Amino acid sequence: MTPDKARSSARRPAAAARPAAAGPAAAASKARPAALPGLAEQAGQLASDWAPTAGRVLLGLVLAWFGYHELVQPSLWTGYVPLVSTSSSLAMLLVLAHGWLLLMLAVAMIAGLAVRAAAAVSAVLLLEIVISLTVTGGLSDMTLRDVGVLGLAVCLTAVTRQRLVLSR
Repeated sequence: MTPDKARSSARRPAAAARPAAAGPAAAASKARPAALPGLAEQAGQLASDWAPTAGRVLLGLVLAWFGYHELVQPSLWTGYVPLVSTSSSLAMLLVLAHGWLLLMLAVAMIAGLAVRAAAAVSAVLLLEIVISLTVTGGLSDMTLRDVGVLGLAVCLTAVTRQRLVLSR
């Protein structure tokens, strides 16, 4: 044996000097850390694959909810139309048109039709809502909620790959 090999083997502890494992429990605990990164990576991959789809469907549900309510009871929404009297027929007409637009965007988002275009139009519409709410009532919990929904719409305009879409 050469002097270099003798020094390197002297630094390594002998197999008999190492402590023995305490049985199956110790072996299982040693195996868990190796399995967790793989599980976390799989969960992360699953989330990154399906998060845009979930966001798209949830945004569609929010748009559908408000669109439906604007169509069913437009008189409750005329107060949100800026620069127009709440009792005017123009305010009622604008609320109905807004409700139909929301409903059509919701259908496109949920069905996966021209998703990026629908998200872009939704973002513009939500920006109009946020500006209108801020000008008329200042910052409120309702305004900040709509800022969050606006952020979701903006994020969805950038997503190029989604699952469960009818068009690309």
